[in-house]
Amino acid sequence: MKHDFERLPKSVVPKNYHLHFIPNIPQFSFIGSASISIKIEEKIDRITLNSVDLKISNVRVTNADGDIKKCKEVVYLTEIEVVHLLFDTLSPGTYSLEMDFEGELNDKMKGFYRSKYFSHPDLEERYAAVTQFEATDARRCFPCWDEPALKATFNISMTIPQNLVGLSNMPLIEEVKSENGMKTLKFGTSPIMSTYLLAMCVGEYDYVEGTSSDGVNVRVYTPVGKKEQGLFALSVTTKVLPYYKDYFQIAYPLPKLDLIAISDFAAGAMEGWGLITYRETMVLVDPENTSLIRKQNIALTVGHEVAHQWFGNLVTMEWWTELWLNEGYASFTEFLCVNHLFPEYDIWTQFMTDMHSPALDADCLDNSHPIEVEVNHPAEIDEIFDEISYNKGASVIRMLHNYLGDEDFRKGMHLYLTKHQYQNTITENLWESLEKASGKVVANIMRTWIKQMGFPKVKVVKDIQEENGRRLVLEQTKFTANGSIDEKPFWMIPISISTPKSENALTTVLDKKEMEVFIENVTENDWIKINPGTIGFYRTQYPSDMLEKFIPAIKNMSLSPLDRLGLHDDLFALVQNGSNSTVESLKLIDAYINEDNFTVWSSIATSLSKLKNLLSHTDLTDKFNAFGRHIFTPLADKLGWETKDNESHLETLLRSLVLSKLVSFNCEKTLKEATRRFYLHKEGKQILPADLRMTCYRAVLQTADEKVYEEMLELYRSTDLHEEKDRISRALGSISNPTLLQKVIAFSMCKEEVRAQDAVFVIASVAVNPKGRDLTWTFFKENWKILLDQYSGGFLLTRLVKHITENFASEEKALEVDSFFKAHEFPGAERTIQQSIETIRLSTAWLNRDLAEITEYLKDY
Repeated sequence: MKHDFERLPKSVVPKNYHLHFIPNIPQFSFIGSASISIKIEEKIDRITLNSVDLKISNVRVTNADGDIKKCKEVVYLTEIEVVHLLFDTLSPGTYSLEMDFEGELNDKMKGFYRSKYFSHPDLEERYAAVTQFEATDARRCFPCWDEPALKATFNISMTIPQNLVGLSNMPLIEEVKSENGMKTLKFGTSPIMSTYLLAMCVGEYDYVEGTSSDGVNVRVYTPVGKKEQGLFALSVTTKVLPYYKDYFQIAYPLPKLDLIAISDFAAGAMEGWGLITYRETMVLVDPENTSLIRKQNIALTVGHEVAHQWFGNLVTMEWWTELWLNEGYASFTEFLCVNHLFPEYDIWTQFMTDMHSPALDADCLDNSHPIEVEVNHPAEIDEIFDEISYNKGASVIRMLHNYLGDEDFRKGMHLYLTKHQYQNTITENLWESLEKASGKVVANIMRTWIKQMGFPKVKVVKDIQEENGRRLVLEQTKFTANGSIDEKPFWMIPISISTPKSENALTTVLDKKEMEVFIENVTENDWIKINPGTIGFYRTQYPSDMLEKFIPAIKNMSLSPLDRLGLHDDLFALVQNGSNSTVESLKLIDAYINEDNFTVWSSIATSLSKLKNLLSHTDLTDKFNAFGRHIFTPLADKLGWETKDNESHLETLLRSLVLSKLVSFNCEKTLKEATRRFYLHKEGKQILPADLRMTCYRAVLQTADEKVYEEMLELYRSTDLHEEKDRISRALGSISNPTLLQKVIAFSMCKEEVRAQDAVFVIASVAVNPKGRDLTWTFFKENWKILLDQYSGGFLLTRLVKHITENFASEEKALEVDSFFKAHEFPGAERTIQQSIETIRLSTAWLNRDLAEITEYLKDY
């Protein structure tokens, strides 16, 4: 019998969980017992709660008078992940619900699972027992009311071998050792919180420790022998806690905060309250072997997870529909944090390429979704952990922050967090607090960005010179990936305009389809920039004569980096949807000849990579590679290979980017030098800086034969640094030889060699290589059951589907992908599949539309 998904009944609510766990790590199993204080609100004959893959026994309830009633039957509804505990009638009142349960320490990186590591120093294979509960996997560890609004307090205890470390959300309050080599650990009572924020880890760990200036004890737990690799994350955490305390005007509410590096971890990190779990590459820094871009990402990730301790943990969304309240806000705040700690990173410029632009790319598809989207079944919930909830959420909060000003924004955040602490909220609660703090209209503006899919294009339809300035007519329409006209959607758009004489020439809200604005003190030769700083979440389209006026300001760099970047990014998006020609955008790139900003070049490089991928379906690859060399060679000559004294963070990142692009564009000089440096590194004569390793690995692998492939695997096997293994395994996708690419795919699926969390990215590296596109698609079709079993119910599945399918460019392939997924169900990947099919058709249309003109333009290269 099929059961439709429903939220849990409100007739029973949990107040406190006393949970005891005994993991049997060698047997990959665990047993547990629960004593849960519950309140029954009405007369019932069953208690319904969530449970998956657990065997439940000895269920009973005890009322306030001590009377015990035993459960008559446990009914498992596996499909909808609930159990019914059947009783004779239970009257309203307070009870203790007690039960025993047992489960598997699975290898799926969700629930209570096993994570493989190697002991130090003898490298013996061992396992830790760790948790990952968001969104709906606490129910795999213990029977519970696994919904964010059903908060309770938790008392955790565990019995584990004496040589292992046991951690949970709260500090250890008691440790009792027994004669059989075991110990029982009891942890303090947690604040009232949602089940998905509970965390436990059992294994062998070292740690580094510090105290923040506001008195919070912080530890970073690392693999044994690697505790110094936790020092950077420790430094960031101890500094960001007082910064957030000052920003939110609310102290961190727990006595301790632990961060822990976990070997097998599906996501980047998870914000358990008081115990944040991380993929090793997202928290460990090895000064000799960690690249600057990785270190920067670690700072952002730590900033993100610590922000959740307030925004998500202290105040939690009522249901997953409001997931963006957690993730959008933390994704914005991580940039505030890093900008405060590391101003030299120029992180708000990088926000454009990290967050803003990917969100625009995703949200212009017909198969996007609103930021706030109705979800029910766990498979639907997993699918919205995407660019819309995170990147678009962060981007519209950045736009709102700019519209309100930092002071009012902070006041509003303080009001919101104070009013709703230890409770659950919906989006409207946030708007109410920000309106109260600022006195500005917030809800009416923001509803247009949160409740509907997509975003606008603001087009300058008239530009009229008058005596004291220029009169512009601005028009809004929906920006669509296929260039189709959709007049229906409407946004209230905060508009800013700048000119050479004024950074803030005009601020208004475009609250109708068309609006006239007058810009003072500008001549017919001056540029006028809509959306300065690229803060508004929209595209801008200028008439060609207005666009041409920017060229001198791009060349002499009098326009800000964010504006130089925004102009390129908008123009390239208009190329992709057919509003502008590809050749026009290639000509504009020549205006960036003096450009020296890393993030601007990063945006240009992304656009050229998209075009390179498109043209790989034609015979223009060599010509386009020559164009790419023409663009990047002058910059490479200027930067060289060696790090200079007092070089800035961004210069180091730029060198890595430029040399990497020249490798992909088959620059002989760069390939030769990269290969020379690789062999010096391999022979131990001259260690490659971490920032240049990926570039050199790819250079060597592009023309690799079997011997070079085996040398690279040797290097992979000889390192115990996860980041270095990642670099090497993802570089393997650069190989040109199809026979070797088949070996790379086989290697990715070998669990003794590659962790499941990393295999997806190795396969993806082959899929984005034109020589590996069809190979990976064939592999996927032949092995779909194995892949689905390993990755179902998580973001790694959607990531895999996306990379394997979206790079084709023919109607034939679109139909093939469509028919495969119609015949094979992939729960939680439905929207991703539709987005891929749409992307294939968009690429096909782009190629058909512009190929002749591109061919003509490239003939001189």
